[in-house]
Amino acid sequence: MMLPCHNNLAVTNERSPRVARSRCRRLRQSRTVTAVVAVAALLISTTAWLSLVFSGTTTRCWRRFKDWEGSPLSLSRSLPWSSSPISRSIPAPPRFQSPLASPRNRSLSERANEKQELLLNDIVFGIAGSLHLWKQRKELLRLWWRPLEMRGHVWLEEQVPPEEADDSLPPLMVSEDISRFRYTNPTGHPSGLRISRILTESFRLRLPDVRWFVLGDDDTVFNVDNLVAVLSKYDPSEMMYIGTPSESHSANAYFSHSMAFGGGGIAISYPLAEALSNFHDDCIERYPKLYGSDDRLHACITELGVPLTREHGFHQWDIRGNAYGLLSSHPIAPLVSIHHVEYVDPFYPGLTSLDSLKLFAKAMRMEPRSFLQRSICYDRVRRLTFSVSIGYVVQVFPNIVLPRELERSEQTYIAWNKLRHRHEFDHDTRDSYKSVCKKPVMFFLKDVMKDGNATSGSYGRAKSKDDLKRKVFCFPSSPPLQYVQKIQVLGYPLGKNWHLVPRRLCCKVNNTGDELLRLTVGQYIGVLCCTQLIELKIRPTSAQSFHSLPSGGSETGMSFNNAIVSFKYKAMNRQFLSAQALGPRKIVIILACWPLNLFWKEERGWGGGTGADACERGWLTVYYGKG
Repeated sequence: MMLPCHNNLAVTNERSPRVARSRCRRLRQSRTVTAVVAVAALLISTTAWLSLVFSGTTTRCWRRFKDWEGSPLSLSRSLPWSSSPISRSIPAPPRFQSPLASPRNRSLSERANEKQELLLNDIVFGIAGSLHLWKQRKELLRLWWRPLEMRGHVWLEEQVPPEEADDSLPPLMVSEDISRFRYTNPTGHPSGLRISRILTESFRLRLPDVRWFVLGDDDTVFNVDNLVAVLSKYDPSEMMYIGTPSESHSANAYFSHSMAFGGGGIAISYPLAEALSNFHDDCIERYPKLYGSDDRLHACITELGVPLTREHGFHQWDIRGNAYGLLSSHPIAPLVSIHHVEYVDPFYPGLTSLDSLKLFAKAMRMEPRSFLQRSICYDRVRRLTFSVSIGYVVQVFPNIVLPRELERSEQTYIAWNKLRHRHEFDHDTRDSYKSVCKKPVMFFLKDVMKDGNATSGSYGRAKSKDDLKRKVFCFPSSPPLQYVQKIQVLGYPLGKNWHLVPRRLCCKVNNTGDELLRLTVGQYIGVLCCTQLIELKIRPTSAQSFHSLPSGGSETGMSFNNAIVSFKYKAMNRQFLSAQALGPRKIVIILACWPLNLFWKEERGWGGGTGADACERGWLTVYYGKG
């Protein structure tokens, strides 16, 4: 070790002080030059490194490498089945483009400006599946998937043997490796990480003309026609997160009341999917303790500040047992999806679970808009209540039951966590009737077919263990419709915009025989409910004029020779029940139609005219004049 200069002066006494000072001066100069050279070299190397890192060529190469590294193609090369045809057919995603330069976004904005109608092909489905359940779950997908009209993929954790490929089902994809992500939830499964990335992997495929991504499970049944109708209400150029929470209060309290549950279906607009794809992998690293996939997706969407838009037609169905109570009291909203169909009893008595779902899907395809919609009407003479759930069941109650009570779901099921208490559910429920004299007689769907523009459903009487008890304990009252074995429901199609402002349907009872009963179900026509009995008072104003009265049922205040005519009618079917003159003159002619069946009532020879055109416009037409 070299000693300091002042120490050298003390040690080397034989040398002169001038020589020692000269040596120290040279030593200090050499150290300064070395430091300057080192700093200059450091600056030059740092400048060169920064210019290399931030150059355009290096950035493009790095992005291409990262895209290749995260693509399904790069994963397939490391897997034992990489030589299979299905693996080789998975395309690598192209280089990411900024939102302003993306041709896809320009197309989306142009289509939004043109307000083009949303098509089924504008939606890409991402279905979460599992290899060990694929054999039975693919039969559920077959119920609603339309291979020539729809786009999407089923994402599995492993490759399915090539001989099991089926062109009638969505194409199969293998999810990317998730081993690099942390998962610390003690009760869950790491597959939640894989499923949470389905949206990102679907987006990276860069399919053209995509407006919505819809996520679901392989045991989810979608009503795709209603899905298109519901999504058409929203602007796909905005960030939209659409779905619904669970029916279970415990599940909502554990996860979130503002989270869309993935099994019931989640709809995500293209801009939101694009934003999520930019940071989703980094985001899920911040939440290793979360349980599953939909809560991770919800956490990342929450970081973007996008709230949940609730649509009541999505159903997570966190229930077990008999789903009759939910199916017979569907909310007044288009049915979009149901989940966990394998964990409930068969929907229709006497059928297996799969056969029951096939009949369910057939009725859903026949008239998707009105499927499972509730209609209530009454037989006031026999004091019966009819509750029709289109495509599922007709309930006949032996007394008058008000709509407020019927709209509550009868709790015939238990929660997913096997709790039975009413407070476990986040929707309105009611207990089943304990008295057999109050329980309804049920007619379940047997078959459905088209009848012109309408849909004709045949509902057969279900055998019940309470039939004998009803005859014994309810005597002398006889069971409702004791000899009727079949109810035929004729349903008319709903208006194109019914889903925008939905309203409960109307029905009308048509007695046709002792063993067959006919019900007519349709949308509201006019202001009043078809089951409401209205009394009108009309004062004709002129002996020579004709007047048309709207179906709202308001009092017109017209006069004719001080005669007041009172009559009652049903607003839906335009059928007059009675007409009575309260003054010296009687009403001339009453015209009513449902839907276009005209009939006349004439008293004292007064003249009148035809009103078929008025009936088509949904007006109650009353003609009167001096004969």
